[in-house]
Amino acid sequence: MQAGLNAHLLSFDRTYRAAGISRYIRNLLLGFAKLGEPEDITVFASDRRAPRLLPNGERLHWCFSRWSTAKASRRIAWEQLALPLAASRKGIRVLHSPAHVAPLAWRGRSVVTVHDLSFLLLPQAFSAANRLYLSAFTRLSVRRADIVLTVSENTRRDVIRLLGARPERVRVAYNGVEEVFRPLPAEQVEEFRRRRGLAERFILFLGTLEPRKNVARLVEAYARLRQAGFPHQLVIGGGRGWLYEEIFALVQRLGVEKEVLFPGFISLEEEPLWYNAAEVFAYPSLYEGFGLPPLEAMACGVPVVASSTSSLPEVVGEAAILVDPYSLDDLTAALKRVLSDEALRHELSGRGLARARQFSWDQTARMAAEVYRELSRND
Repeated sequence: MQAGLNAHLLSFDRTYRAAGISRYIRNLLLGFAKLGEPEDITVFASDRRAPRLLPNGERLHWCFSRWSTAKASRRIAWEQLALPLAASRKGIRVLHSPAHVAPLAWRGRSVVTVHDLSFLLLPQAFSAANRLYLSAFTRLSVRRADIVLTVSENTRRDVIRLLGARPERVRVAYNGVEEVFRPLPAEQVEEFRRRRGLAERFILFLGTLEPRKNVARLVEAYARLRQAGFPHQLVIGGGRGWLYEEIFALVQRLGVEKEVLFPGFISLEEEPLWYNAAEVFAYPSLYEGFGLPPLEAMACGVPVVASSTSSLPEVVGEAAILVDPYSLDDLTAALKRVLSDEALRHELSGRGLARARQFSWDQTARMAAEVYRELSRND
């Protein structure tokens, strides 16, 4: 097979751009290297640091663009105009677009990964330009694709229902969890807590600060917990995405600015320490195509309170407390319950560890490679 992967959203910057789809691409590449597929897969990228910053990156076959695609407008132009030509010159037979949109001028076999349809289901959480671009181009890409990969069964149903995709062409390839997410030695966690000046007991949220993550409602629930006498700190970790100003304004308005910590973007290397140090992980997101943070928290043995919407019940199973993310009372009550019950926390920790072991990035990469081979054989 001669396959190509568009990796222009692979980021090593300390911003929200290194999360989400960048993590997906990163783990696909790591999985391909383990499978011994580099000779057959060409990685189209912009960041020339990738081969040395990505473990085993030198084993992959890289093709770098001559111009930067850091800005969205330049990346879109490159994907639609330059990528089809570059792929043809490299003899690519199957082109994988891992971020919703494929180049419409591409005439070879096409694989598209759709992570979620939040731009259709929560349009108010996006700028008009971003919403219109994703809505139009994702619909066209999905209908033209030979295979559409989704990261959950819930997203698969959304793609078929909302985009008119043919069911036999839409397959689920779940995300995984990296091996770095695991319970850490108590002394290592305590040293990290002291170094960061963290409270002995705190609630953790980790994710890009954007409207659909529902962080404002978590802040409101936390203010209620403080009024009820809970001494816990609230840590809201993650890079600033878009329309996040309300969160900071709300913290000030509720008078909890001394108890709420915003550490900003947290690197992959530090994330396991933050999870391990937390007493509970709260993830009241309104909509997720998959929901990596709850899975990572469970892999670290941390009790999880998560939303009962979209794909999250599918991911966490019976290993977390599920809540209505639109109900402040429901979220507050669930946090009170977990924080007050040590036996429940211990039970959730055990369930979470078992649940997380069911998800593997190696399996995600293996399924993608199998799709490449299948389409190459049928070409």
